[in-house]
Amino acid sequence: ERAQNRVVIGRGGPAVAAEGTLPGSPRGSPVPGPTRCCAFLWCREFLAGAWRLLARPEELGVVPVSGGLSNLLYKCTLPEHIPSVGDEPRQVLLRVYGAILQGVDSLVLESVMFAILAERALGPRLYGVFPQGRLEEYIPSRRLCTEDLRDPDISGEIAVKMAHFHGMVMPFNKEPKWLFGTMERYLKQIAELTFTQEAQLKKLNHLKAYNLDEEMQSLRALLEATLSPVVFCHNDVQEGNILLLAGCESLPGNRLMLIDFEYSSYNYRGFDIGNHFCEWVYDYTHDEWPFYKASPENYPSRPQQLHFIRRYLSEADNRGDVPRQEQARREAEMLVEVNRFAMASHFFWGLWSILQAKISTIEFGYLVSEGQHLYSTSCVPGALQNNEIDAVPAYGLQSKRLGGGRQGEGT
Repeated sequence: ERAQNRVVIGRGGPAVAAEGTLPGSPRGSPVPGPTRCCAFLWCREFLAGAWRLLARPEELGVVPVSGGLSNLLYKCTLPEHIPSVGDEPRQVLLRVYGAILQGVDSLVLESVMFAILAERALGPRLYGVFPQGRLEEYIPSRRLCTEDLRDPDISGEIAVKMAHFHGMVMPFNKEPKWLFGTMERYLKQIAELTFTQEAQLKKLNHLKAYNLDEEMQSLRALLEATLSPVVFCHNDVQEGNILLLAGCESLPGNRLMLIDFEYSSYNYRGFDIGNHFCEWVYDYTHDEWPFYKASPENYPSRPQQLHFIRRYLSEADNRGDVPRQEQARREAEMLVEVNRFAMASHFFWGLWSILQAKISTIEFGYLVSEGQHLYSTSCVPGALQNNEIDAVPAYGLQSKRLGGGRQGEGT
């Protein structure tokens, strides 16, 4: 989730709020009454079995799991005095959609994707889907922390999981339209965006002064000249979307599970890996405004990137032993590929943050570091064109979103 779980993004129309959107839980506050009542009804109707024995909302255990930048998550639990009837789960995860930057069709596709991955044992089970959200399997685990990403063993296992994900064949459009199609839609929405608060309007006008359309065309030209295979991508492999499974901590290779597939689509491989590398920089558990902390010095070094790439290629390859010279060439090309696409990650989530600052109700500093992200996307291309990979961290990679990001709202 993004300690906050970013808003669901699809290819639908303008930014809208999910029908029947429920009030969220501000940081540290109890679950709102209307949310508890809806959770009670959804659990009774979709889970059946012992859940049908719940007599009133107060009997249901409802605990916030995280307050996202987009979705709200709650752990729902049967009380001890109600015995199990069959093999129904005794606890589930309730996901309530927040403001969404997509249409209903995208939510449907995401639910289909979620169900397919669950059937393949690559994600949590899906227990119920409704317009306002869904019920998922609750998996005993903890989400990774930003500092976990730097652990060589964990980094290597993430590379393996990503290679498996990229190797899947899914029943979705296989043209790589998602990345630039979504950014083009965001740019159109931003062009019509305004704020009532003078401080926010000033920041918005400052961002628009960068000529975002021209920046994106420059980015597109660079990436179109960059070889990157089209694969089925997660598109949001950050620490909050990776579970460390309880009881599996000492089982290398089987400790982790990717979750949250809202952004998954056929896309360029370089984006998925470059986006993950950017996540090494951001800590979304910061408990003070703007509720995230950026540490550019934590962007993976060349050796750390090579460690990830080598594990990825080893898992993705079916070619057996690769000559050393050929392996070195592929690694060098992939270093350029993923670091160029890292700029697309900055630009994508930067545009996303501008829109979130307008529609989100979650407490988060979307527009706090507005200029840093644009600086990274406009300055890095020259270094990358010269294959100066080590120059990337020096140019900042500061604010992966023009204003920050996580599962919550607020500006």
